[in-house]
Amino acid sequence: MKLSCQSLEKSFGRVTALDGLSFDVPEGAFFALLGPSAAGKTTCLRTICGLERPDSGSVFVDGQDVTQAPVQGRDLAMVFQSFALYPHLSTEQNLAYPLREAGLPSAEIKSRVGEMGELLRISHALGRKTTQLSGGEQQRVAIGRALIRRPKLLLLDEPLTNLDAKLRDEMRAEFKRLHRDLGITMVYATPDQLEAMTMADTIGVLQNGQITEIGTPDALYATPGSIGVARLVGSPPINLIEATGTGAELDLGFAKIPSDHRAQGALTLGLRPFDIQVADNAETALLQGRVIVTEPLGDLEIVDVETSGNELKVALRGSQVGQAKPGDLLPLNFDADRLLYFDTTTGLRLDMPPVQN
Repeated sequence: MKLSCQSLEKSFGRVTALDGLSFDVPEGAFFALLGPSAAGKTTCLRTICGLERPDSGSVFVDGQDVTQAPVQGRDLAMVFQSFALYPHLSTEQNLAYPLREAGLPSAEIKSRVGEMGELLRISHALGRKTTQLSGGEQQRVAIGRALIRRPKLLLLDEPLTNLDAKLRDEMRAEFKRLHRDLGITMVYATPDQLEAMTMADTIGVLQNGQITEIGTPDALYATPGSIGVARLVGSPPINLIEATGTGAELDLGFAKIPSDHRAQGALTLGLRPFDIQVADNAETALLQGRVIVTEPLGDLEIVDVETSGNELKVALRGSQVGQAKPGDLLPLNFDADRLLYFDTTTGLRLDMPPVQN
């Protein structure tokens, strides 16, 4: 099922939830809406499924305008942040409920419930009340109740928020498996860039009720179109450095480096923590940073260093992990070709052509 949202506007009193929001989702895609709290994610999904009516704009499903169509006529399902299960019913009865409401024969209901139990690996829990299930099992039941009607489009509104870290990891893999096995179109709303980056084919960055950028996870990480997107995508977060360009040189405050780009005036430079390396010695280093804090993460360590009033995050891997201690002075290098250039005033990325000699 293809989905198209065109110029959606929605306000609640003086609060604008959707501000000309537009995006397209191809059939069979896994599309993530990534944005902070109050960006408009939930309102967007509720508008797509018909629980909210937009003040203006349109929703198209497979080319048909369904903006004013009832929820039941849209051939889609939505999984909410809360599991919204019936606690007095068993898992089997929760799964069967939408089919009974639709008037399907008992034999078909039993068959579909059994299939869903196998697909979501909850066959062992069909006889239990949902209050007796773990968080992950309850989430699977909520997904199963949405999928059991065999919708062509599945909307997911921050479905992993109420799970602990281990279960979130498991359910991310589960969603990818379901998408692969079922081939249905999924739109997944989340404030968590890790969820969006690891699961989605395409990400729409939602800020202040507008889609500010759409791209693959790799493209949004490597070439974000703005400072806002650069901050939102990537973990650990990108280093943003105020700099001055003179065309032939970049002054970063803590270091001056030659530049073969046409950089002039005040700039904001983006530098990923993974693009900074510990130098062999101070003589070969571009800068030195005093270690403030270390965050060990197994085979990865995030180190905060201070240099000339600037604070940078550095990602250490391999044999370097565990070697830096607070107070140490680290010699550091980075590849200037990996720098991202942003206009400090507009926040937009600058495509800097090399200087032609």
